Amino acid sequence: MAYVLAFATIVVFSLLAGAIVRELYPELPERQVFDGLPGLIAGGIASSAGLVLTVAAVTRPLAPATLRLLPGWETGPALGVMVVGMLALGQALDSLAMLAGLGRQGTMVAIRRALEGAVGPELFLAVLVIGVLAGTAEELFFRAYMQTRLTKRLRPAVAVLITSGAFGLLHLEWLHVLLAFLLGLYLGWITELSESALPAIACHVINNVLFTLLTALFGTVEAPGVNAALLGASGIVLVTCIVWLRRSVRPL
Repeated sequence: MAYVLAFATIVVFSLLAGAIVRELYPELPERQVFDGLPGLIAGGIASSAGLVLTVAAVTRPLAPATLRLLPGWETGPALGVMVVGMLALGQALDSLAMLAGLGRQGTMVAIRRALEGAVGPELFLAVLVIGVLAGTAEELFFRAYMQTRLTKRLRPAVAVLITSGAFGLLHLEWLHVLLAFLLGLYLGWITELSESALPAIACHVINNVLFTLLTALFGTVEAPGVNAALLGASGIVLVTCIVWLRRSVRPL
């Protein structure tokens, strides 16, 4: 029910955000309202607000401990390895999509086009909204609230799977859904590993911030040879991080 409420709230807020963008940019065709950077930022604010308000409405008591927003079993080195693993997974999925010919279609292309060339205040706002706000809000709802509630009734692995599926479906377009689902599995795993949602928030925010900055400043890597090398290197780093975490952080 909370998931349905969050989805409905995001839709309502997104419609309001679209109306505001149309008022501010009347020359923009209706189909392109959310394709440009202003629409992307407005949509990020709308979805983040919907998720945060839903968590505030359904969580009782509304306290850090209820949402696993307190430090867990993770140490400083472990948190660093978790972040590196998240970045490696994100790069591996991105390179794999490019090599499969899927990286030039879908919503990810629109997001990259909106970010490419952003500078100054626009880039700062994009980093703040897409990187910090959206990353925090999504983890607050999915890992801190939804997965935490599910683990009280289900096995952790099942809770992670369901939460990751719900996280993926929120992204609507099939490729984005798949990528978000796989990233969600990793974020859910480190949440259960540490018994805290804080590492997932840190990983998600850092990943989104770097994606925003690198896309704006350097564009998208499309060369097959480079993506093949990145895929291989990222895969090795990811496996190394997972093995290290399984051995160094408390066993599930």
